[in-house]
Amino acid sequence: MTTVRTKLIAGAAALMLCASCSAPKKVPYFVDAETIDTETLSQLPVNNDPVISVGDLLNIEVTGSNVIALAPFNKGRYIDAEGKLGTYARQTNSYTNTGLEVSTEYYLVNADGAIDFPIVGKIHVAGLTKAEVADKIAYDIYPKYVTEKPAVDIRLMNFRVTVAGAVRNPGVYQSKNERMTFLEAISMAGDLDIKGDRENILLYRTDADGTRKAVKLNIHDKDFLLSPYFTLQQNDYIYVQPNSSMRASAWQMNPAVSATITIVGGMSSLASLVVGIINLSKD
Repeated sequence: MTTVRTKLIAGAAALMLCASCSAPKKVPYFVDAETIDTETLSQLPVNNDPVISVGDLLNIEVTGSNVIALAPFNKGRYIDAEGKLGTYARQTNSYTNTGLEVSTEYYLVNADGAIDFPIVGKIHVAGLTKAEVADKIAYDIYPKYVTEKPAVDIRLMNFRVTVAGAVRNPGVYQSKNERMTFLEAISMAGDLDIKGDRENILLYRTDADGTRKAVKLNIHDKDFLLSPYFTLQQNDYIYVQPNSSMRASAWQMNPAVSATITIVGGMSSLASLVVGIINLSKD
């Protein structure tokens, strides 16, 4: 009888312990990622030239040996009455909530996918890479306006992503080198909350042609490292959905009522356990 009673008490204690604390499941990222062979990883693209989209801000600089001849093709530069190169004072506004710096020297890609370039006029750039746009501008200038083909440097000034949901520091994060991976974005946001659902992350993206897509990401799965969505695009939106335990606790009861229910529930369970033990001891 003592043995049965001991087992009953031990089982009840274990049950109460399991109910009082639930260990997080599926918290790690990329489980068994070390099993992916090196050859497969080496075939993944590392540095993709961003594709320009409607709404992008471009900083374009045209350079060459004849800086005077090229001055009209650069915003903020001019030739004075003496034929010397001058530079206008740069007007810049910084928005701390997005980390985005807006300057009058930047070119905005309009709704038609074009920019208004000095002297040349409208140039369609949406859907092209930076290298393709640079070549296009260079050939629009040379040899029509100058005798030497210029070098064209283009920087994408609004490469940023938004991270929201169950992360420690949700916000808008900008990349200065025009590249960002999913891991970099999550790290900037302070990592996922312990209750963030690793298997149910939303990525919302607008492609260069205006096509919008929403995909579910599972970063618990090692194969996400091979996903085309591991490398982010400008203006991507990442939403980390809370897991089931976090969603269940989202509805908050009055603290006094919650405490009362907890105490009563605990006392009821304890009473039931005691009655069971007493009855067992009588048998």
